Amino acid sequence: REALRMGYRLIDTAEMYGEGGAENMLGDALKQAFAAGEVQREAITLVSKVYPHHASTRGVVEACERSLRRLKLDRIDLYLLHWRGEYALSETLEGFAQLQRRGLIRHWGVSNFDVSDMDELFALPGGGGCATNQVYYSLEARGIEHDLLPWQTRHQMPLMAYSPIGQG
Repeated sequence: REALRMGYRLIDTAEMYGEGGAENMLGDALKQAFAAGEVQREAITLVSKVYPHHASTRGVVEACERSLRRLKLDRIDLYLLHWRGEYALSETLEGFAQLQRRGLIRHWGVSNFDVSDMDELFALPGGGGCATNQVYYSLEARGIEHDLLPWQTRHQMPLMAYSPIGQG
């Protein structure tokens, strides 16, 4: 809640963080901040992520519904596949499409994808609808500048960095 008071407007979480505990805590903080008039829902960009082992079509939908209950929200602004797993990307994309049709997510994307993963994604029907790829990119870890960042630039896809100032 203090982060919201300080002006944070993009909040990045995942079902994995604390096995839903982070989403529960965040949902409580958001509910309190909205009720107190400290921030409006429209001013917040909320990002969450689905576990790879929930990335089947049905699993994506059910995981998102659980996340929304924990977050006490009716929509996630950007919903990401946390990393590649056992399910075909086509299944995951169908789950994202269902969530978008229902208005439960605004945009979808991926996380921790490399160039070959992005090529595979873009070859699928609807794959070009990916809003971003969230990857580790920091002052000390800049390897993506050689291949992934140019790929995303060519495809006019924003890159979302996590841990941009490193660790510690």
